[in-house]
Amino acid sequence: MDGKSVELAGVTMVFDGFTAVHPTQLSIPAGEFHSILGPSGCGKTTLLRIVSGFQRPSAGRVLIGGEPVDHLPANRRPTAMIFQSLALFPRMSVRENVAFGLEARGVSKRERHERADELLALVALETHADKRPDQLSGGQRQRVAVARALAVEPSVLCLDEPLSALDLKLRQHMRSELRALQKRTGVTFIYITHDQGEALTMSDRISVMNKGRIEQVGTPAEIYDAPATPFVAGFVGEQNVFTGKVTAIENGFARIDGAGGTFTGRRMIDVAVGDQAILMVRPERTGIVDAEGANGNRLSARVEGRELEGPYLNLVTRDATGRRVVLHLSNDGRAHPTGGAAVIGFKPEDAIVMPARDGIAAAEAAVDEAGTAPAAAGA
Repeated sequence: MDGKSVELAGVTMVFDGFTAVHPTQLSIPAGEFHSILGPSGCGKTTLLRIVSGFQRPSAGRVLIGGEPVDHLPANRRPTAMIFQSLALFPRMSVRENVAFGLEARGVSKRERHERADELLALVALETHADKRPDQLSGGQRQRVAVARALAVEPSVLCLDEPLSALDLKLRQHMRSELRALQKRTGVTFIYITHDQGEALTMSDRISVMNKGRIEQVGTPAEIYDAPATPFVAGFVGEQNVFTGKVTAIENGFARIDGAGGTFTGRRMIDVAVGDQAILMVRPERTGIVDAEGANGNRLSARVEGRELEGPYLNLVTRDATGRRVVLHLSNDGRAHPTGGAAVIGFKPEDAIVMPARDGIAAAEAAVDEAGTAPAAAGA
């Protein structure tokens, strides 16, 4: 199988006066595992349905392999789609489910069963060919759905939150399986998810979407370490947030002064001296330091609570302004008693500074909205 490139050129979707997808430009190279990540209702499933032909855009063009496909219905595009529900046929055997698309295309029974058996071997289910879907585990049914989609030899496989119904361990296992399968087949995968862990683990690149717009496209490392907007910074991972006015810029770093103190971080975008700004640092890059010997940013706080996650410990603190500051620490056995004082520190290179052009309250709201977006499947 060979993947093909996908290009969205000014794709727009309007429903009854509501713009679900604003004009969107996106290029996905052939053979890429590309995730579209965002909260419920952001427009990501609508984009996927437009690519696969289940939805006609209000404006713009879709090109696959450099060829326009806007005039083609879903069953004539070089795409296949796996829905969240999987939609396996309960009365058919696993082999018959996989071969169904080939039967609809007029392939002989012998050929389609041979092809189905090849694909079941590819997804390590060859010994389950004669079972019905209800005799399989959730992860096995997921693999049947992938095999059925691959049976029609698509150049682009669209996956709409296919792991959301699985439990955590199975979801983590299936991430690895899907990624390995994509690499073996070379098919272009477009994967819709609200789960940042899925996107970061599986993807070559990620598009982060919010309110019908793609806010950033980049590799997992770029999205996580160099977010382009406050929303991306808050949605992909957690952030401790500090606000103030930029008072100095030097060697790629910006210093902000605010009610909570003076802090320095990497200058992002075009923040300038005098701007209202927001500084963010990840909890895993924030730690307890020596009050006298620590370099970089420091603040005094009081331990408010502890949340144990096995090998990791989330330490919840509050500084003198009442700001909540969270630390993700290794569970090394230290007590960190509730109510105790602590000096918290982080390196300037681990923090980022962004302008708050619409005001600090708006920037904080964007981070807060991203961090509290409902973790549920949606458009």
